[in-house]
Amino acid sequence: MAVGKPGALSSRGLAGEPGAQASRGVPADLPTLVAIAAVACILANVLHEAVGHGGACLLEGGHPVLLTTVNLDCTLASRFVSAAGTLVNLIAGGAFWMLLGGAPARAARLRYFLWLGMAVNLMEGTGYFLYSGVSGIGDWADFITGFPAPWVWRAGLAILGGVSYFLVARLAAHELRPFLAGQTDRSARMRRARRLTFTPYIAGSALACFAGAFNPGGVYLEIISAAAASLGGMSGLLWMRSFLRGGPAEGAAPGAAAGLARSWGWMAGAAALVGLYVAILGPGIHFAAGAAR
Repeated sequence: MAVGKPGALSSRGLAGEPGAQASRGVPADLPTLVAIAAVACILANVLHEAVGHGGACLLEGGHPVLLTTVNLDCTLASRFVSAAGTLVNLIAGGAFWMLLGGAPARAARLRYFLWLGMAVNLMEGTGYFLYSGVSGIGDWADFITGFPAPWVWRAGLAILGGVSYFLVARLAAHELRPFLAGQTDRSARMRRARRLTFTPYIAGSALACFAGAFNPGGVYLEIISAAAASLGGMSGLLWMRSFLRGGPAEGAAPGAAAGLARSWGWMAGAAALVGLYVAILGPGIHFAAGAAR
């Protein structure tokens, strides 16, 4: 399937004549939004910890010792291992963006998942630069350890993170516009945008903090990792609506927006995934090969 320009949708051929449903309200089922958010946030976390840090650990010749929702302990420390989690999130965010551009307009729940996967991965990736630059802790603080003039490096990380995070939030807001096209009234569009952005923020943050509470590293690790990555890393979802205040919604696609109806499949699948995520990665997976070294 060819990948088109991300976010480009046409109103023709989706729901009859152009604007045929423009005056109708369009559903955005809350339990389904929560389910999609849970899957997207779990995937972003697993990509960061298991694929990013864990994969780099193996590539560097090390062995994973412990994998949880908030950390990956490796038998060796290297800058590549420290950086890999963020890099994988950024690559995944770009991949989700490309897939979003080629997804069928009528597959609204899939499109919303791809949009959220793009937003969460890119925000957590760029946000980590800002977090480590300001706080002096975390993956990128480890990465610059030993560099000369550490304050210069921290300032650079903070600036890089702040600018890139702002641009990512703006991009995510732009890609959200097709989901708002079923609302002709500006205040109604903003209410819908709030529902589509606040819901994953609250659901994803609650899930991250709840799962992180079972981490064997204790409360400190949960605060600097689970809470920071969710409450801080996804905070762009709370204010990206400011980019949507001017002008009408772009890409009039009421069919896409209307498709965010209840899905028992998404809800059941998310419930099962959340259960496994909390039960297994909450307390963590201990690797015998790593512990034996």
